[in-house]
Amino acid sequence: MSICEECAYYMYDEDFEEYVCDMDMDEDDYGALMSRDFKACPYFRDGDEYKVVRHQI
Repeated sequence: MSICEECAYYMYDEDFEEYVCDMDMDEDDYGALMSRDFKACPYFRDGDEYKVVRHQI
């Protein structure tokens, strides 16, 4: 499983019939993301809605 599959921005697009990154970024942001070598995506947001609840238990 990739880190994208756990991201809140990873959504199913019915038009393309595949999962895509739904992060709202402009062309400059996307170009910078593709040109750099990141160990982790700077836009990653944990999509686990119950993480806080499990932490409180």
